[in-house]
Amino acid sequence: MIPMTLAEVAAAVGGTLHEADPAARVLGPVEYDSRKVAAGGLFAAFTGEQVDGHDYAPTALAAGAVAVLGTRALPGVPMILVDDPREALTRLARAVLDRLDTTVVGITGSSGKTTTKDLIGQLLAELGPTVAPAGSLNNELGLPYTVLQADEKTRFLVLEMGARGAGHIRHLCEIAPPRVGVVVNVGSAHIGEFGSVEGIAAAKSELPQALPADGLAVLNADDPRVAAMAAATAAPVTLVGQADGAGLRAVDVVLDERGRASFTVVRGDEAAPVRLELTGAHQVGNSLAAAAVALHCGMAWAELPAALARLRTVSTRRMDVFDRADGVTVIDDSYNANPASTAAALRALSALGGNGAATRRTVAVLGYMAELGPAERDGHAEVGALAATLGVGLLIVVGESAAPILDGAASVRHWEGESVLVSDQAAAIGALRERLRAADVVLVKGSRYRTWDVVDALRETHAVGVSDGDGHR
Repeated sequence: MIPMTLAEVAAAVGGTLHEADPAARVLGPVEYDSRKVAAGGLFAAFTGEQVDGHDYAPTALAAGAVAVLGTRALPGVPMILVDDPREALTRLARAVLDRLDTTVVGITGSSGKTTTKDLIGQLLAELGPTVAPAGSLNNELGLPYTVLQADEKTRFLVLEMGARGAGHIRHLCEIAPPRVGVVVNVGSAHIGEFGSVEGIAAAKSELPQALPADGLAVLNADDPRVAAMAAATAAPVTLVGQADGAGLRAVDVVLDERGRASFTVVRGDEAAPVRLELTGAHQVGNSLAAAAVALHCGMAWAELPAALARLRTVSTRRMDVFDRADGVTVIDDSYNANPASTAAALRALSALGGNGAATRRTVAVLGYMAELGPAERDGHAEVGALAATLGVGLLIVVGESAAPILDGAASVRHWEGESVLVSDQAAAIGALRERLRAADVVLVKGSRYRTWDVVDALRETHAVGVSDGDGHR
């Protein structure tokens, strides 16, 4: 955060000072976790159902906090008193941003927005100081928290924008007005809250609508609902993808044995070969969106192929591929799941397995996909059908709520894979222990119900052993 006196902070958030020196300066970051407070920082005390941040004010002060932002006065504690600390952070973020000369890049989409945010952050970091923290800090708390990590040196501020209803993205754009906006896709994530895919598209379109006439809208040419958003923005538009009408296009896409894409990127009369180190065909579109942003912000065309080749995964449990000593390859995509992201992960699994070749058996451990509403059963069944169509050799479904995945797989004629329904993560680990073979490729994916416990067991070579194919160990 930029240096501000407590008097300036109080004025920005509409708060009052209590036992605080108005001239004392906040020089460090704003944190709402007392364990992360650094010298010169500001501690925001939130009151939750089980934890009251005010109880940790002494810990924050001992760690070097200049003051505490909270709702009630504490004896001997320098404080900025406000009615609502979350709203106060929102106001402070906007006040800080108004003082900065930085380009704000907003990213939204039903799936892949965190990865795309990470890719954009890596490319822009080659052009100047960039704030694009790992993880999904994409709501009314995470976004202002991210803004407050920027300072006078920050040239690019990359913000992920999520939505669980109409107007959410519009509100985030009011906190941090974007100059560049990226819409990755429109899918069925959170359809239970929006009611329809059309409602989701309308919500995502709030980002391009918020862009200024001298900004840039980067839209997915391969998603008709996203491409149609070109009519909703005053900003110039760059369409990216493999469709013929894309202004930044990938042609001749080929995947290697690790599911990494090579292709030719084309812009007008210019063309250049690209090879990604990222797993999954869906990373082609993500990388093109990142490339469009970087080119707009000053990256030279000649520098683009090498910069794209340097891209890596940043946020945890998102298409993280690792090999075990026993020859098993694991795709950790366990952070979250919806039908579109699970389909992309299954295709990546198939690519690593050899696209149906007999060389490596593919194993999918799939959990429940949340917030699908009336589309829940069909969404799970479609994922199961795709897994079977792609020739997954072993399908382990975790939890009764995800059971329709098995029905979908069973609906595919001539599928010869094995399917297992287990009650929880521990049972999934047990099922793998009994069935896993050397050289298998395993995908683990689900909606944040500790599906990653399975991955953590797989990381320990001895926790889940392998058989010789006949059940012997």
